[in-house]
Amino acid sequence: MTERGASPGRRRRSRRRSRARVRRILLVGLVVVSVLLTTGGWVAFRGWQARAHLVNAAGLAKELSSQVLDGDVARAQRTLAALQEQATAARGATGDPVWWVGQRTPYAGDDLTAVREISVAVDDLARLAFPTLLRVDLASLVPKQGKLDLNRLRAVSAEVSTADQAVRRTAQRLAAVPTTNLVAQVRDAVTALRSELEQLGELTSAADRGARLLPPLLGAGGPRTYLLVSQNPAELRSTGGMFGAYAVLRAEDGRIRMVTQGTSTELKFFDPPLKVAPETRRLWADLPGMYPADVNLDPDFPTAAALYREMVRRRTGTTADGVLAVDPVVLSYLLGAIGPVPVPGGPALAGSTAVRTLLSDVYRDLDTNAQDEFFATAAARVFDAMFTKTVDPRSLLTVFNRSISERRILFWSARPEEQRALAGSRLAGQLPEKDTVPTVGVFLNDGSGAKLGYYLRFSATLTVGDCQPDGRRELRLRITVGSTAPRSGLSRSVTGLAMSGDKYTPRTFVSVFTPTGGAVLTGRLDGRDTAMGSGTHGRRQVAVATVEAKPGQTRTLDVTLLTGQTGAGSAELVLTPTVTPWTTRTVNAPSCEQ
Repeated sequence: MTERGASPGRRRRSRRRSRARVRRILLVGLVVVSVLLTTGGWVAFRGWQARAHLVNAAGLAKELSSQVLDGDVARAQRTLAALQEQATAARGATGDPVWWVGQRTPYAGDDLTAVREISVAVDDLARLAFPTLLRVDLASLVPKQGKLDLNRLRAVSAEVSTADQAVRRTAQRLAAVPTTNLVAQVRDAVTALRSELEQLGELTSAADRGARLLPPLLGAGGPRTYLLVSQNPAELRSTGGMFGAYAVLRAEDGRIRMVTQGTSTELKFFDPPLKVAPETRRLWADLPGMYPADVNLDPDFPTAAALYREMVRRRTGTTADGVLAVDPVVLSYLLGAIGPVPVPGGPALAGSTAVRTLLSDVYRDLDTNAQDEFFATAAARVFDAMFTKTVDPRSLLTVFNRSISERRILFWSARPEEQRALAGSRLAGQLPEKDTVPTVGVFLNDGSGAKLGYYLRFSATLTVGDCQPDGRRELRLRITVGSTAPRSGLSRSVTGLAMSGDKYTPRTFVSVFTPTGGAVLTGRLDGRDTAMGSGTHGRRQVAVATVEAKPGQTRTLDVTLLTGQTGAGSAELVLTPTVTPWTTRTVNAPSCEQ
């Protein structure tokens, strides 16, 4: 029977049930709206609280860092207590049930989750990492009275390892936070904290490696022999400069002494050449296996170090346990911390003048053999002074951190287990086999047969470009090469073979390494298409351009690249360290998912 045919009573009951359903729907709706409004207001209030605590925590963290570096332990302890209070409050403000419900709402949920993760990360660092780092005695990480206390170093190792693990866990957790749909302020906060954690992680990881590796490296389990190699950036090579001179160091029970010294010239050349990888031969023929000065035409430092070690072994009978490479800029940094050092056969070295003395004045005042001897003696004397003088440990650690970050200190161990522990660090002097972020390498080799690198100035801009349909990304790289060389007055030691045709015009081979899985598309020099040599290095393509810069001239090389498949909107540069640091800029873009 239809509604129209129903009795009046049934029609009244039906209307009452309908009105009741409407009332229930309205009531539920009002309750839901009220809850949502209340929740939104509560979450907004708690978010305001969390933001205030996080801002306070950020300021306290900067204070803490400064106090630790200044050695003000008492103030640092008080600052840490205040930082922990603010971090715990931020974590609490984002951890109640109402916030949990808010994390599961559309639109705002991702942002609330990200703010929660930031709060947890800061609190974990304040509770688990910073107290441990504050307990570490910095003085135990540097030599005292000519010796490093290996027992104290072992004790520090456990503390540093705990802090490093806490930083790693925090970084991994924050790396898992999606940023694609976050509002700009929250996304920027996540990105900034990730960057800070990356830098902190590099420090704790380096300290952890050092604390674990230094005891055996310094002869805790028996004497060790090392080659200390001076890289000379006046004649550029991919890892920094030509291996011009070396010293043989002996390490035993934490103490290091110089045994003897020599030069690459004394090692002569090797025919037949030592074996090099086919990829290296395609770019540089047999030169790295023939000439000690050319072992590092390829930017892979372990390869160069192993070749040089074998050359020294064949010529002198000395079998080294590893190779440590430094350059004059590192020596200038060290001299700034330890003070001037006298060097037999030449002027005293000081922090403000060491680079000019080693890379300019020496060529003017000494003959070729005396130059190499002075370089080797200078490096050994500076390191000897570091081990024998009383030096502020914070200053030394700052010098080492700066030098390693600039890739000016490189180390290779002939023992595979130690070399594996170094893998992935800047100290190892390698490009990663697989990029986490698209990484472009720009490496320099002198093609003049001269010592004009002292007068060269370099800059690089890397711009992240369009997303490609195949999942790759375009990168635009601009490199400038400028020469400040004079037009006359340089000695034959500096002008050398003048292979560019003009003895005052340096020729530089600029090698561009793509990200893993990437490709080189185009190359232009001063706006015109230029021929480039090509090759591969693992999963990277390599293009080599020849750039000659006359005195006072600046040349511009533009290279267009493709990454491998990636959605990343950021990229990184790895560069040959030069006498004057590069001027660099990276222009990032939104990720391809945004």
